[in-house]
Amino acid sequence: MGKLHKRRKGYSDEELDEEEANYEDEEDGEEDEDDEIEEDEDYDEEEERRAYRHRRRIRNQIIVYLVIFFVAVGIAGGGIAVGRKAASFVRQKKQAAEEAKRLEEAAEEELPEEEMVIDTPEPVEEEPEEEDILGELAQSYYSEMSIEDKVAGLFMVTPEAITGVKTATQAGDGTQEALNQYAVGGLIYFSQNILDKDQITTMLANTASMSNYPVFLAVDEEGGDVSRVANSKVEVTKVDDMAAIGAAGDASQASAAGSTIGSYLNEIGFNVDFAPVADVAGEGSALGNRSFGSDPQMVGEMVANAVGGIEGAGVSACLKHFPGLGSTSEDTHDGRVEITKSVEEMRTSDFVPFSAGIEAGADFVMVSHATAPTLDEDNVPSSLSKKVITDTLRGELGFEGVVITDALDMTAITDYYTPEEAAVMALEAGADMLLMPEDFEKAYNAVLAAVQDGTISEERINESLDRIYRVKCAGKLEN
Repeated sequence: MGKLHKRRKGYSDEELDEEEANYEDEEDGEEDEDDEIEEDEDYDEEEERRAYRHRRRIRNQIIVYLVIFFVAVGIAGGGIAVGRKAASFVRQKKQAAEEAKRLEEAAEEELPEEEMVIDTPEPVEEEPEEEDILGELAQSYYSEMSIEDKVAGLFMVTPEAITGVKTATQAGDGTQEALNQYAVGGLIYFSQNILDKDQITTMLANTASMSNYPVFLAVDEEGGDVSRVANSKVEVTKVDDMAAIGAAGDASQASAAGSTIGSYLNEIGFNVDFAPVADVAGEGSALGNRSFGSDPQMVGEMVANAVGGIEGAGVSACLKHFPGLGSTSEDTHDGRVEITKSVEEMRTSDFVPFSAGIEAGADFVMVSHATAPTLDEDNVPSSLSKKVITDTLRGELGFEGVVITDALDMTAITDYYTPEEAAVMALEAGADMLLMPEDFEKAYNAVLAAVQDGTISEERINESLDRIYRVKCAGKLEN
């Protein structure tokens, strides 16, 4: 109501001025209330987004805690079965976490536009990098080991070497006591250990259940003459030698051979096959029919397919014998062997199949005892040479898996080095596992002493154990 109208009603000028001021104050108050409502809405919107992000972080933390909890349960339970369940659970949780993340991102995209806009946006939080679940599971094993168990975990030996029996054909109390004393990382079996399918299957299953940690159970099963299982009384589909497969020129045959071998080994209980041979055969090669042939590219294709077949059946494949024995006519079982090729010749020939096998995903590479003066001018056996293992195999070829020596009881080693010297030198060179030392206890005690006096750091031991347990935890032990 204006002043003129009110003046006609009899209001004085002072009363009119006072009433108008009150009216303006009321309008200002209403405007303040509107501002406060808008600020409250903005605040509520911001609080809602904060609460949403908080709930998302809580869900992610719960997933991580569940993973850690079940890994701890796996460790406490011990044994292969628990390790398998832990690895399977972790994989399931990882998939669940990825699915939850996908759904959350989709939900965020569907939020109304007004809810996504705020007056003063907070700094964007970067998504954390994907967790190394396999690495964490591997570390959960070796991080809790005693130094004695860590050192033992670097050895792969025959069952006779730790039990003291002449010929091991079963795993009983003696095996249990031996594994309790020496928690070796793996055991390798030969023809004398294999009587029939039921016997070897039971022996391997019992051994796995007796070990406090996941254990490699290995065999030489190349096909042809070097087939410990197929050439025993165990009835399996026999595979021809690699030379015959290479001569056929059909890489799918190498894949089928690897799959056949891997399948029956997995069924019996083996989880590591020391095959395929990745050497390029030269004229008069000591390897005979064990190599796919003399053409590097063809051999590389065959090796890659064989690796795929073996690993696809759930068994770890091992390329051998780096840097390549194909050009030698001597045998490291019988004495010193020298590779006379230049580095460039090896790069265009011998390294080709190894690179192909590494690219195909081979878990292991076995390093031979042959000396290669052009790689290491000190003429140290390749299995004990840092220039061969660390500089060439890891540095140049990029292999990140498990490096294992050839059998350390061969005369190419025993004629020149004690068991103690060979074991320490191999680890210093970069090897992860020591296969069949001439005297296991001497080699073990020497490595243990080297770690205790600082000659070999515990960090160096952990590096090898990390590679070993990544393979063990990646599903290769599921039978």
